[in-house]
Amino acid sequence: MKFYNTLTKTKEEFTPIDQSCVKIYACGPTVYNYFHIGNARCFVVFDMLRRYLEYRGYNVKFVQNFTDIDDKMIKRANEEGTTVKDVAEKYIAEYFTDAKGLGVIPATVHPRATENIKEIIEIVSTLVEKGHAYESNGDVYFRTKTFKEYGKLSHMPIDELEAGARIEVGEQKEDALDFTLWKAAKPGEPSWDSPWGKGRPGWHIECSAMVLKYLGESIDFHCGGQDLTFPHHENEIAQSECATGAPFAARWMHNGYINVDNKKMSKSANNFFTVREISEKYGYMPIRFFILSSHYRSPINFSQDIIEQSKTALERIFNCLDSAEFYLESATGGDILDNVRENTDSRRAQFISKMDDDLNTADAISVIFDLVRDINSYVNEYKASAASVRYAYELLVELTSVMGFKREELDSAFEEEIKKMIELRAESKKAKNYAEADRIRAELLNMGVVLEDTPNGTKFKINK
Repeated sequence: MKFYNTLTKTKEEFTPIDQSCVKIYACGPTVYNYFHIGNARCFVVFDMLRRYLEYRGYNVKFVQNFTDIDDKMIKRANEEGTTVKDVAEKYIAEYFTDAKGLGVIPATVHPRATENIKEIIEIVSTLVEKGHAYESNGDVYFRTKTFKEYGKLSHMPIDELEAGARIEVGEQKEDALDFTLWKAAKPGEPSWDSPWGKGRPGWHIECSAMVLKYLGESIDFHCGGQDLTFPHHENEIAQSECATGAPFAARWMHNGYINVDNKKMSKSANNFFTVREISEKYGYMPIRFFILSSHYRSPINFSQDIIEQSKTALERIFNCLDSAEFYLESATGGDILDNVRENTDSRRAQFISKMDDDLNTADAISVIFDLVRDINSYVNEYKASAASVRYAYELLVELTSVMGFKREELDSAFEEEIKKMIELRAESKKAKNYAEADRIRAELLNMGVVLEDTPNGTKFKINK
């Protein structure tokens, strides 16, 4: 199993630091709004990493934080006439709604910055004591040049970093490259007591403190969007390794950008879409499929046509599952045919081979569609034994589960109503009352239910 490491710019064989547990930290959202399609790529991709490692037998501890104190959150609270805490509570709840819809498994721990102030102060204090940080008028800055490897993640020479650095109005730093660890309190903003006076944590330091608290000094994977490579993750490395003296993360994984209609997503360009908005029109699963249908490091383009194609592709998988389940209700037993067993086992091996190669979900999905074609042929062309169909069907269930693809569950009362109407239609056809049978079919269609008559009986699907 190999993964690309941003730090070394190579694919590396995966060996966990501790065989008992793979430790993953993924940067989570700043909870001041619904998360957008670009955020969703990060959440889905690293949920996929976790799912696959667990599928391959690893025990995984997955930590994803919530940044619940930030300039954007203070601005949103002021706009809404509420508190930063209330804003955080609202959008953390909304995060879980959308994440669940996308099939993202809750993290082992979802720490919040405001719940770890003590740990943040401790790591800042350690950096001050070691001479890697200093206080200036209540602010605390990291002395960047005390970390000789600064720039090793972004692969940027120090002189280029210096050329792009600047000192903002009100900052009193020793060097333009120095960055904030602790911010002095401003009137009307949330603040906490510290050795440097009242204030609040800087953005970068919260992740280092939470990695140290929940996962330890060194972790297997640190994950996030490509936009976080510099300065956020670069600064995390510097402050963490200066505080502990230990390597921070063995490997860094970054997902690529999402463009919208071949343009960079931005609010000013009016092409900024939240997952909630897209899901209301297309559902959540097509979004997950769209994200995983490309390699995680490649840039991808979002458009209405592409999400429609993703929806159609998913329906092919789910229709195959439905057809196999329907076939198995009436098919006879029999043995698993040797060619079915061999072909199905080869599909599993192909899937693992693709995913072992830097989480290549795009090619893994192609293998799933090969399996879909296999099953459709077993059911429709060869009328294979129930044992043969079930063997291939169970692998399709297994692989779609690994990918996090799930069918939307029908309301049980609605499903029961559909089945009763199908039975009434069958009785009407048996009595040669074709007008009534057609009426029932039309009524179901108005309810969004499409019928398909097969030699084994009538199937239905929900057409959204």
